[in-house]
Formats: sequence, structure tokens, C-alpha cells
Amino acid sequence: MIKEFKEFIMRGNVLDLAVGVIIGSAFSAIVNSLVTDIITPLIVSLTSQASVSELSIKIGSATLTYGNFIQAIIDFLIIAFILFLIIKTANRLSRKEPETQEAVEIPQAEQYLKEIRDLLAKE
Repeated sequence: MIKEFKEFIMRGNVLDLAVGVIIGSAFSAIVNSLVTDIITPLIVSLTSQASVSELSIKIGSATLTYGNFIQAIIDFLIIAFILFLIIKTANRLSRKEPETQEAVEIPQAEQYLKEIRDLLAKE
């Protein structure tokens, strides 16, 4: 059972997933900082609210906190855009250069046949 577990852990997919989760959590900290330190102050200057997540409307006795939803959308759009840029860059870097074909010398008999074909095509 331990051997099977070791084989499972050492499979490429599991290791890739673990790396992805760790990088994702670190990336989340970067996005949170971007939103908190850069985007939120811009929104505060426009709305005079301390935070986007604090935006709300009181309807009767209920409070509709639509700011949390807006904050989640902002976070999602930032993450999606940055992932798009990363994947686009990775695809461009991994794209292989087309192999140049070497000029192949055509045998003399085939060359004659091509010339005959071209002459017949003119008629």
C-alpha cells in the first residue's frame, strides 16, 4: 500500500497539481495586494467609500451588500487577465520554429518528365 501511495504521489499530474496550488495561493496574495493597495484607493476616490466591499444599500430592514460581489468580480477579472497573459506568453515561448526543408536534388529523369508535363500543359 505504501508503494502504491508513493507511485501515486510521484506521478507527474499530482506533482503538477501541487505546484499549481502553491503558486496559485502565492498568486492570490499578489492579486489581493493589487486590489487592496491600488484598485481600491482608486475606487475610494470615485465613491468616497473606504472599501469596495463596504458598498451597500439599505432596503427596508435588509442591507444589500453589493460591494462584496463587485470585489469578487474585480478579483476574478484580474486573475483571469493575468492568467491569460501568462498562458499566451507560455504558448508563444513553447511554439517550435518551423523546420527548414533542405533542397532535395531532383533526379534527371524526373526533371525531364516535369518539362514534358509543362510542355503538354501549354498545348
